Amino acid sequence: MHAITIEQPGGPEALVWADVPDPVPGEGEVLVEVAASAVNRADVLQRQGFYDPPPGASRHPGLECSGRIAALGPGVSGWSVGDEVCALLAGGGYAERVAVPAGQLLPVPAGVDLVTAAALPEVVTTVWSNVFMVAGLRPGETLLVHGGSSGIGTMAIQLAKAVGATVAVTAGGPDKLAHCKELGADILIDYREQDFVAALREATGGAGADVILDIMGAKYLARNVDALAVNGRLAVIGLQGGVKAELNLAALLAKRAAITATSLRARPLEEKAAIVAAVREHVWPLVAAGRIRPVVHAAFPMRDAAEAHRVLESSAHVGKLLLTV
Repeated sequence: MHAITIEQPGGPEALVWADVPDPVPGEGEVLVEVAASAVNRADVLQRQGFYDPPPGASRHPGLECSGRIAALGPGVSGWSVGDEVCALLAGGGYAERVAVPAGQLLPVPAGVDLVTAAALPEVVTTVWSNVFMVAGLRPGETLLVHGGSSGIGTMAIQLAKAVGATVAVTAGGPDKLAHCKELGADILIDYREQDFVAALREATGGAGADVILDIMGAKYLARNVDALAVNGRLAVIGLQGGVKAELNLAALLAKRAAITATSLRARPLEEKAAIVAAVREHVWPLVAAGRIRPVVHAAFPMRDAAEAHRVLESSAHVGKLLLTV
């Protein structure tokens, strides 16, 4: 088969479409004939040499895919050859075939075509696990999403609105904020022109955000704590703004607030399976009903993954970038 390989870490040109051995599904796995994958920030970090796959995972990038089941490994039940699926991966999505633990499979939801379904697994599992399973966002609360026009952001807006929360977003410029508003965002903050802490306080009557979904890490840590409401929860899922920062613990104590930091890729299989099962139960009906939809900016042939990475790094996109086989 063909897959994107990374012989040496580097820029987008390090992504090379090459002949590689076919994967073989092991115990509890299925082999998926890939229709599409999607580009995530983690793929860029892997390409640059900063984010290796966990032990035993495919060395090819790609944390999600859609396609059809081509073969079942030993011990797999509940799935059949030919089923149309999308999947959460620890790696290997940038390829014509990938072996996937059965617990990380989802059926392609009603109303979504096979290729577009590749835009769902990573963002939905990330948002659901962090905003709802960990941070416990409830109806009537306020969620602040940094990077509201990203793949994660566009999904977080929709899911939070679906459960009856108020959504504030930060994004760069009026065009991106307009897209966020179309998806249901209530409070629009241009981080290039506004102090998000002050803007959020003004919009919430001084209360702040009950939950913050953060992709920036160190750069925003102190300001995120300032932006939290009493009993607020800060969920850190990205480190685009660095990894080290000082924190005034007195500010955290005064608000009785909590900070969590999680990633999906290296979690044990049983934890991933539990998240995927929760998504199938709670989110898939919303997708089938048309209340949640994947937001796709553009699709590229998988052999042109380098160009898709250039677009992602330019931050000129809204939603997800797909790679099609």
